[in-house]
Amino acid sequence: MTPKALTSHKKTLHGLVVSDKMQLTAVVSVQRFVKHPKYKKFQKQTKRYKAHNPENKAKMGDTVTIEECRPMSKDKHFQIISITPASAGE
Repeated sequence: MTPKALTSHKKTLHGLVVSDKMQLTAVVSVQRFVKHPKYKKFQKQTKRYKAHNPENKAKMGDTVTIEECRPMSKDKHFQIISITPASAGE
């Protein structure tokens, strides 16, 4: 038997940090495009997720990748796995 490559079945999302005021938590805004069932027009939908922010590394304006994890509180069940800092010029 050959060992299988470990694949993660956890949901992964990309978004923008819109708040970092809580301890060890960042609020990440994730946008997606959804086609309207009747009018067939694509609409932007935004959802905000609370994500675990270890050592408070992610700051407002950073683009992050979040991954599903065990529930850490009542409404925090994602963790930040990578951070792309916002450029200083913008």
